[in-house]
Amino acid sequence: MTERQPTASGVIAAAKRIAGQVTVTPLLPFEFRGTRLWVKAECLQPVGSFKLRGATNRLLQLNEAERARGVVAFSSGNHAQGVALAAKRLGVAATIVMPADAPAVKMDATRGHGADVVLYDRATESREEIGRRLAGERGATLVPSFDDVDVIEGQGTVGVEIAAQLGRQPPLVVVPCGGGGLSAGIALALPESRVLVAEPEGWDDMARSLAGGSIVPVAEPAPPTRCDALQTKLVSPLTFGALQAAGAEGVAVSEAEVGAAVRYAFSTLHLVAEPGGAAGLAALLAGKAGDVPEDSVIVLSGGNIDPVLFAQILAE
Repeated sequence: MTERQPTASGVIAAAKRIAGQVTVTPLLPFEFRGTRLWVKAECLQPVGSFKLRGATNRLLQLNEAERARGVVAFSSGNHAQGVALAAKRLGVAATIVMPADAPAVKMDATRGHGADVVLYDRATESREEIGRRLAGERGATLVPSFDDVDVIEGQGTVGVEIAAQLGRQPPLVVVPCGGGGLSAGIALALPESRVLVAEPEGWDDMARSLAGGSIVPVAEPAPPTRCDALQTKLVSPLTFGALQAAGAEGVAVSEAEVGAAVRYAFSTLHLVAEPGGAAGLAALLAGKAGDVPEDSVIVLSGGNIDPVLFAQILAE
Protein backbone atom coordinates (compact mmCIF):
# COMPACT_ATOMS: atom_id res chain seq x y z
CA MET A 1 0.00 0.00 0.00
CA THR A 2 1.33 3.45 -0.97
CA GLU A 3 1.88 5.75 1.99
CA ARG A 4 -0.49 8.70 2.07
CA GLN A 5 1.19 11.92 0.95
CA PRO A 6 0.36 15.56 1.70
CA THR A 7 -1.36 17.35 -1.18
CA ALA A 8 -2.41 20.83 -2.24
CA SER A 9 -6.06 19.82 -1.97
CA GLY A 10 -5.36 18.60 1.56
CA VAL A 11 -3.95 22.01 2.46
CA ILE A 12 -7.08 23.71 1.12
CA ALA A 13 -9.26 21.32 3.13
CA ALA A 14 -7.19 22.03 6.23
CA ALA A 15 -7.66 25.79 5.79
CA LYS A 16 -11.43 25.31 5.79
CA ARG A 17 -11.29 22.90 8.74
CA ILE A 18 -9.28 25.12 11.06
CA ALA A 19 -10.93 28.42 10.08
CA GLY A 20 -11.85 30.25 13.26
CA GLN A 21 -9.54 28.07 15.35
CA VAL A 22 -6.31 29.90 14.46
CA THR A 23 -5.40 33.52 13.91
CA VAL A 24 -5.19 34.87 10.37
CA THR A 25 -1.83 36.52 10.95
CA PRO A 26 -0.97 39.79 9.22
CA LEU A 27 1.13 40.06 6.09
CA LEU A 28 3.14 43.20 6.82
CA PRO A 29 5.01 45.24 4.18
CA PHE A 30 8.56 46.46 4.63
CA GLU A 31 11.21 47.87 2.35
CA PHE A 32 14.58 46.19 1.96
CA ARG A 33 17.23 47.72 -0.27
CA GLY A 34 14.60 49.61 -2.21
CA THR A 35 12.33 46.60 -2.75
CA ARG A 36 8.89 46.08 -1.20
CA LEU A 37 8.76 42.77 0.64
CA TRP A 38 6.34 41.21 3.11
CA VAL A 39 6.69 39.43 6.42
CA LYS A 40 4.14 36.80 7.46
CA ALA A 41 3.96 37.27 11.23
CA GLU A 42 3.20 33.80 12.56
CA CYS A 43 4.78 34.91 15.83
CA LEU A 44 1.38 36.51 16.53
CA GLN A 45 -0.50 33.21 16.81
CA PRO A 46 -1.99 32.58 20.31
CA VAL A 47 0.84 30.12 21.05
CA GLY A 48 3.50 32.34 19.49
CA SER A 49 4.13 30.21 16.40
CA PHE A 50 2.54 28.55 13.37
CA LYS A 51 2.42 25.19 15.16
CA LEU A 52 -1.19 25.68 16.28
CA ARG A 53 -2.25 25.15 12.66
CA GLY A 54 -0.97 21.61 12.20
CA ALA A 55 -1.92 20.54 15.70
CA THR A 56 -5.48 21.82 15.29
CA ASN A 57 -5.89 20.18 11.89
CA ARG A 58 -4.68 16.84 13.28
CA LEU A 59 -6.71 16.87 16.49
CA LEU A 60 -9.96 17.97 14.84
CA GLN A 61 -9.87 14.69 12.89
CA LEU A 62 -9.69 12.44 15.96
CA ASN A 63 -12.82 10.39 16.58
CA GLU A 64 -14.51 10.32 19.97
CA ALA A 65 -12.68 7.17 21.12
CA GLU A 66 -9.32 8.65 20.14
CA ARG A 67 -10.10 11.90 21.92
CA ALA A 68 -10.96 9.98 25.07
CA ARG A 69 -7.55 8.25 25.05
CA GLY A 70 -5.63 11.50 24.67
CA VAL A 71 -2.62 12.52 22.60
CA VAL A 72 1.18 12.41 22.98
CA ALA A 73 3.62 14.73 21.22
CA PHE A 74 7.34 15.47 21.36
CA SER A 75 8.72 18.94 20.86
CA SER A 76 11.32 21.47 21.96
CA GLY A 77 8.48 23.86 22.68
CA ASN A 78 6.48 25.33 19.81
CA HIS A 79 4.73 22.15 18.66
CA ALA A 80 4.27 21.37 22.35
CA GLN A 81 2.29 24.56 22.85
CA GLY A 82 0.30 24.06 19.68
CA VAL A 83 -0.78 20.55 20.66
CA ALA A 84 -1.42 21.58 24.26
CA LEU A 85 -3.75 24.45 23.31
CA ALA A 86 -5.53 22.50 20.56
CA ALA A 87 -6.07 19.61 23.00
CA LYS A 88 -7.31 21.94 25.75
CA ARG A 89 -9.87 23.46 23.41
CA LEU A 90 -11.17 20.01 22.47
CA GLY A 91 -11.11 18.60 26.00
CA VAL A 92 -8.39 16.11 25.12
CA ALA A 93 -5.64 15.09 27.57
CA ALA A 94 -2.15 15.87 26.24
CA THR A 95 1.27 14.55 27.26
CA ILE A 96 4.26 16.36 25.77
CA VAL A 97 7.83 15.00 25.69
CA MET A 98 10.21 17.97 25.92
CA PRO A 99 14.01 18.28 26.23
CA ALA A 100 15.19 19.21 29.69
CA ASP A 101 17.05 22.19 28.18
CA ALA A 102 13.97 23.61 26.44
CA PRO A 103 13.45 27.33 27.07
CA ALA A 104 11.57 27.88 30.31
CA VAL A 105 9.13 30.20 28.56
CA LYS A 106 8.07 27.33 26.27
CA MET A 107 7.90 24.74 29.04
CA ASP A 108 5.84 27.00 31.30
CA ALA A 109 3.43 27.87 28.50
CA THR A 110 2.92 24.20 27.62
CA ARG A 111 2.08 23.36 31.22
CA GLY A 112 -0.09 26.47 31.35
CA HIS A 113 -2.31 24.99 28.65
CA GLY A 114 -2.90 21.97 30.85
CA ALA A 115 -0.51 19.48 29.28
CA ASP A 116 1.53 16.94 31.23
CA VAL A 117 5.23 17.49 30.42
CA VAL A 118 7.73 14.60 30.40
CA LEU A 119 11.39 15.67 30.20
CA TYR A 120 14.24 13.88 28.40
CA ASP A 121 17.96 14.38 27.75
CA ARG A 122 18.38 15.70 24.20
CA ALA A 123 21.94 14.32 23.99
CA THR A 124 21.37 10.76 25.19
CA GLU A 125 17.69 9.91 24.76
CA SER A 126 15.33 9.65 21.79
CA ARG A 127 12.19 11.73 22.03
CA GLU A 128 10.62 9.64 19.28
CA GLU A 129 11.15 6.42 21.24
CA ILE A 130 9.80 7.95 24.44
CA GLY A 131 6.79 9.34 22.62
CA ARG A 132 5.99 6.03 20.95
CA ARG A 133 6.33 4.18 24.26
CA LEU A 134 4.04 6.56 26.12
CA ALA A 135 1.45 6.49 23.34
CA GLY A 136 1.54 2.69 23.31
CA GLU A 137 1.18 2.41 27.06
CA ARG A 138 -1.79 4.77 27.14
CA GLY A 139 -3.45 3.92 23.86
CA ALA A 140 -3.02 7.58 22.96
CA THR A 141 -2.57 9.10 19.50
CA LEU A 142 0.95 10.23 18.68
CA VAL A 143 1.02 13.66 17.03
CA PRO A 144 4.42 14.17 15.35
CA SER A 145 5.77 17.67 14.92
CA PHE A 146 6.33 17.31 11.16
CA ASP A 147 6.27 13.66 10.04
CA ASP A 148 2.48 13.57 9.60
CA VAL A 149 0.30 14.37 6.60
CA ASP A 150 -2.38 16.23 8.56
CA VAL A 151 0.20 18.28 10.44
CA ILE A 152 1.99 19.25 7.20
CA GLU A 153 -1.27 20.19 5.51
CA GLY A 154 -2.28 22.26 8.53
CA GLN A 155 1.02 24.15 8.47
CA GLY A 156 0.52 24.78 4.76
CA THR A 157 -2.45 27.00 5.53
CA VAL A 158 0.14 29.74 6.07
CA GLY A 159 0.63 29.62 2.30
CA VAL A 160 -3.12 29.74 1.63
CA GLU A 161 -3.34 32.93 3.69
CA ILE A 162 -0.32 34.49 1.98
CA ALA A 163 -1.87 34.00 -1.48
CA ALA A 164 -5.21 35.40 -0.31
CA GLN A 165 -3.63 38.42 1.38
CA LEU A 166 -1.23 39.21 -1.46
CA GLY A 167 -3.78 38.53 -4.17
CA ARG A 168 -1.41 36.14 -5.92
CA GLN A 169 1.34 33.65 -5.23
CA PRO A 170 4.57 35.46 -4.33
CA PRO A 171 7.68 34.97 -6.47
CA LEU A 172 9.69 33.82 -3.45
CA VAL A 173 8.91 32.57 0.06
CA VAL A 174 11.73 32.22 2.58
CA VAL A 175 10.87 29.85 5.42
CA PRO A 176 12.68 28.70 8.58
CA CYS A 177 13.13 24.94 8.54
CA GLY A 178 13.54 22.30 11.24
CA GLY A 179 11.75 19.14 10.17
CA GLY A 180 10.23 20.88 7.18
CA GLY A 181 6.52 20.68 7.98
CA LEU A 182 5.94 24.40 7.48
CA SER A 183 8.02 24.76 4.34
CA ALA A 184 6.61 21.59 2.78
CA GLY A 185 3.06 22.70 3.45
CA ILE A 186 3.77 26.13 2.01
CA ALA A 187 5.34 24.57 -1.08
CA LEU A 188 2.14 22.60 -1.66
CA ALA A 189 -0.03 25.69 -1.15
CA LEU A 190 2.11 27.92 -3.39
CA PRO A 191 3.25 25.79 -6.34
CA GLU A 192 4.09 28.87 -8.43
CA SER A 193 6.44 30.30 -5.78
CA ARG A 194 10.13 29.61 -5.35
CA VAL A 195 10.59 28.18 -1.85
CA LEU A 196 13.84 28.71 0.04
CA VAL A 197 14.35 27.07 3.43
CA ALA A 198 16.72 28.51 6.03
CA GLU A 199 18.41 26.47 8.76
CA PRO A 200 21.13 27.10 11.36
CA GLU A 201 24.69 26.25 10.35
CA GLY A 202 25.46 22.66 11.26
CA TRP A 203 21.74 21.85 11.36
CA ASP A 204 21.18 22.38 7.64
CA ASP A 205 20.27 18.78 6.85
CA MET A 206 17.28 19.74 4.69
CA ALA A 207 19.44 22.05 2.56
CA ARG A 208 22.06 19.32 2.12
CA SER A 209 19.39 16.70 1.46
CA LEU A 210 17.78 18.82 -1.25
CA ALA A 211 21.17 19.60 -2.81
CA GLY A 212 22.19 15.94 -2.83
CA GLY A 213 18.87 14.43 -3.84
CA SER A 214 18.43 12.19 -0.80
CA ILE A 215 17.89 12.56 2.93
CA VAL A 216 21.03 13.00 5.04
CA PRO A 217 21.12 13.53 8.82
CA VAL A 218 22.69 16.34 10.78
CA ALA A 219 26.41 15.59 11.07
CA GLU A 220 27.61 14.72 14.57
CA PRO A 221 28.62 16.36 16.76
CA ALA A 222 25.97 18.97 16.03
CA PRO A 223 27.02 22.48 17.07
CA PRO A 224 25.19 24.46 19.74
CA THR A 225 22.58 26.87 18.41
CA ARG A 226 20.12 29.36 19.79
CA CYS A 227 17.62 28.11 17.22
CA ASP A 228 16.13 25.47 19.53
CA ALA A 229 12.97 25.34 17.37
CA LEU A 230 15.03 24.09 14.40
CA GLN A 231 17.10 21.37 16.08
CA THR A 232 15.85 18.42 14.05
CA LYS A 233 18.52 15.82 13.30
CA LEU A 234 16.71 14.01 10.47
CA VAL A 235 13.95 15.26 8.21
CA SER A 236 10.98 13.21 7.03
CA PRO A 237 10.43 11.59 3.63
CA LEU A 238 7.06 13.39 3.63
CA THR A 239 8.56 16.85 4.03
CA PHE A 240 11.64 16.18 1.92
CA GLY A 241 9.50 14.71 -0.86
CA ALA A 242 7.19 17.71 -1.03
CA LEU A 243 10.08 20.18 -1.04
CA GLN A 244 12.09 18.20 -3.58
CA ALA A 245 9.07 17.99 -5.90
CA ALA A 246 8.65 21.75 -5.60
CA GLY A 247 12.28 22.38 -6.56
CA ALA A 248 12.98 24.03 -3.21
CA GLU A 249 16.49 24.91 -2.10
CA GLY A 250 18.08 25.58 1.26
CA VAL A 251 20.66 27.83 2.89
CA ALA A 252 22.41 27.85 6.25
CA VAL A 253 22.63 30.91 8.49
CA SER A 254 25.13 31.62 11.26
CA GLU A 255 24.35 32.42 14.88
CA ALA A 256 25.51 36.00 14.27
CA GLU A 257 23.20 36.33 11.27
CA VAL A 258 20.28 34.99 13.28
CA GLY A 259 21.00 37.45 16.08
CA ALA A 260 21.04 40.31 13.57
CA ALA A 261 17.66 39.15 12.26
CA VAL A 262 16.14 39.07 15.76
CA ARG A 263 17.35 42.65 16.28
CA TYR A 264 16.06 43.75 12.86
CA ALA A 265 12.64 42.21 13.53
CA PHE A 266 12.40 44.15 16.78
CA SER A 267 13.82 47.49 15.67
CA THR A 268 12.48 47.70 12.12
CA LEU A 269 9.45 45.40 11.95
CA HIS A 270 8.43 45.93 15.60
CA LEU A 271 8.00 42.18 16.04
CA VAL A 272 9.45 39.80 18.62
CA ALA A 273 11.07 36.82 16.91
CA GLU A 274 12.79 33.85 18.46
CA PRO A 275 16.09 32.82 16.83
CA GLY A 276 14.62 29.87 14.94
CA GLY A 277 11.65 31.93 13.81
CA ALA A 278 14.02 34.56 12.38
CA ALA A 279 16.15 32.16 10.30
CA GLY A 280 14.41 33.11 7.05
CA LEU A 281 14.84 36.80 7.78
CA ALA A 282 18.49 36.09 8.58
CA ALA A 283 18.97 34.56 5.13
CA LEU A 284 17.51 37.68 3.52
CA LEU A 285 19.57 40.15 5.56
CA ALA A 286 22.78 38.17 4.99
CA GLY A 287 22.29 38.18 1.23
CA LYS A 288 21.85 34.41 1.08
CA ALA A 289 18.38 34.37 -0.53
CA GLY A 290 19.65 35.04 -4.05
CA ASP A 291 17.37 37.10 -6.29
CA VAL A 292 14.60 38.58 -4.14
CA PRO A 293 11.91 40.10 -6.39
CA GLU A 294 9.33 42.61 -5.22
CA ASP A 295 6.48 41.09 -3.18
CA SER A 296 8.59 38.19 -1.93
CA VAL A 297 7.51 36.92 1.50
CA ILE A 298 9.61 36.17 4.57
CA VAL A 299 7.91 33.90 7.10
CA LEU A 300 8.59 34.87 10.71
CA SER A 301 7.55 31.53 12.14
CA GLY A 302 7.78 32.04 15.90
CA GLY A 303 8.34 34.48 18.74
CA ASN A 304 8.70 32.30 21.83
CA ILE A 305 11.98 33.58 23.18
CA ASP A 306 13.21 33.64 26.76
CA PRO A 307 13.27 37.27 27.97
CA VAL A 308 16.85 36.99 29.22
CA LEU A 309 18.07 35.61 25.88
CA PHE A 310 16.10 38.28 24.03
CA ALA A 311 17.76 41.02 26.06
CA GLN A 312 21.19 39.49 25.44
CA ILE A 313 20.64 39.37 21.68
CA LEU A 314 19.34 42.94 21.57
CA ALA A 315 22.42 44.11 23.44
CA GLU A 316 24.90 42.37 21.12
